[in-house]
Amino acid sequence: MKEKTSVTLSPDVLDGIDRLASTKRSRSAVIEDILRQYIREQKKSERRARDLAILNRYADEMNRDAEDGLEDQAPEED
Repeated sequence: MKEKTSVTLSPDVLDGIDRLASTKRSRSAVIEDILRQYIREQKKSERRARDLAILNRYADEMNRDAEDGLEDQAPEED
């Protein structure tokens, strides 16, 4: 179920929405699509930030493990 709300927009933003809406879509549909996309992007950004924080928290340990693995693969020098 949708709820009605009121939003005040500047004329240039409203013109842009009207250009996107054309005759086939309502302003409301365009605004809803744009906001859904924005919300998805925000969630992705938050997820990336959490993932990066986890990687940074364990970066030194992971780098040491990688170096150990590479040393094990390197041929012995005479």
